Amino acid sequence: MIREMKEKDIPECVDVIRKSFKTVADDMGFTAENAPFFTAFATDENRLSHQFNEEKRPMYVLVIDGKIAGYYSLAFPAEGEAELNNLAVLPEYRHRGLGKELLEDSFLRAKGFGRSVLKIGIVEENKILRKWYESNGFVHTGTKKFDFFPFTCGYLQKEL
Repeated sequence: MIREMKEKDIPECVDVIRKSFKTVADDMGFTAENAPFFTAFATDENRLSHQFNEEKRPMYVLVIDGKIAGYYSLAFPAEGEAELNNLAVLPEYRHRGLGKELLEDSFLRAKGFGRSVLKIGIVEENKILRKWYESNGFVHTGTKKFDFFPFTCGYLQKEL
């Protein structure tokens, strides 16, 4: 079941995000030292609380047997656009279609907010993830290299 995140869920959501993104960090050789701003290392309760309470970002959780197994949030950077942030599924729940379920939920919710485009940023070097997003209707729109990341950011979007 996917539902709106509640403030009391923040600690559990931080855990889901950190554990989920840590597998990517491990696969790509990212550490807290060489990529301190990568999601696996930069996400904490203060950050999520700020996004929830101050930025008023819509946040959603996937609950299985009373446990949060997945998460994502939306941001609205420009008129008509939504940005998908931190789509995460705990490693032990992967390969069951739950990521796709969260992704499809994000399409409906973004549309419900009157958005016609959904954007996302990923680790460009993560070819498996890029292929997955493209198989779900996203189109690659470009890349950008930041000095504070040991990887290239890839950008994709989907017309809703």
